[in-house]
Amino acid sequence: MKIRKTPVRPMASVAQERVKELSCLYAIAQLAADQDLPLDGLLQGIVGLLPPACQHPEVAHAEIRLGDRAWHTAGFRGKGQMLASEIHVGRDQQGRVCVEYVKRQPAEDEGPFLKEERQLLDGVARQVAMIVERREAEEARQELSARLQQADRLATIGVLAAGVAHELNEPLNNVLGFAELVTKVEGLPAQALADLKKIENASLQAREIIRNLLVFARRLPPGRKGMNLNQVVRDGLQLLTARCAQNRIELSVELASEPPEVHGDPLQLNQVLVNLVVNAIQAMPQGGKLLIRTEKRPGQAVLTVQDTGIGMDQETLGRIFEPFYTTKDEGKGTGLGLPIVQEIVKAHGGSVHAESKPGKGTRFDVCLPTGLSRVVEV
Repeated sequence: MKIRKTPVRPMASVAQERVKELSCLYAIAQLAADQDLPLDGLLQGIVGLLPPACQHPEVAHAEIRLGDRAWHTAGFRGKGQMLASEIHVGRDQQGRVCVEYVKRQPAEDEGPFLKEERQLLDGVARQVAMIVERREAEEARQELSARLQQADRLATIGVLAAGVAHELNEPLNNVLGFAELVTKVEGLPAQALADLKKIENASLQAREIIRNLLVFARRLPPGRKGMNLNQVVRDGLQLLTARCAQNRIELSVELASEPPEVHGDPLQLNQVLVNLVVNAIQAMPQGGKLLIRTEKRPGQAVLTVQDTGIGMDQETLGRIFEPFYTTKDEGKGTGLGLPIVQEIVKAHGGSVHAESKPGKGTRFDVCLPTGLSRVVEV
């Protein structure tokens, strides 16, 4: 009976493979140290380092897969002799590192692969996991920092807005009051009366802007009144229907058959509708279609305003609720319309969701709770 002996590889060969393994891991560490290198570029760079570290680099190819994304060398097929190691981020398996020989090679420790190649692949999988964890932690830190900065800016703007609004209110009320008194003087020329009417209108408009500032600064809390969201829409349409017609906009209204009951301030919710519709009208300078819809969901009443206007890219969409941010021409927008919408809805315990694509229009969903207990005290 013949005993089969496992061939013993020369020490020089073992040392050579170990050097290749360590060199590859060192090169990966150097790549990972570049904080400016995007994760895509980093993983593609790591993939390129794997084939030269294999025993048969001339036929070796590699792939890294994370979730539904993959980075691989040009000749990777996924059909040859393969060695793979799982990538675990935390306790979850999120992908794998794989090396493939595209031409068949003789058997070694693990199929055609050496134990050093297994060690290398396991080491690479651990390094990739650490890289992903660090990048995710850094992204979370940056996002939290941005949110804190935004909250601080909003708080500062809110205090400033409230102060300015209160300082302007008294002199503005005086202007409006005296203008109304002068109109009652007998014998005023028609031109003078017309000019006084313009002063009144401008003062009322300024007072509405001040009210918007107070809403934004959370100095005007919503009332606690039960109402029908369908009725809020009907009331708002009395002012908006004519404006839509003037701007060649086809208006469609779809009201829920079962009236969605909400609690809050009808005037403020009416302002939400008006602000969203005015935004939609301005987004359709050549006319278009506007849909206003209400629906009742479990625990929620939803108001949808959807247009077929110019739409927004993702960068703009991400900033629409920032105070004083506007894409409109100078003098045509204050950048407070949508921030005020968001503040009113948040004060009612609800949320606003926006979807948009350039040239495909924009959709806003205002979700309001149906329970009185969700109204926020401010």
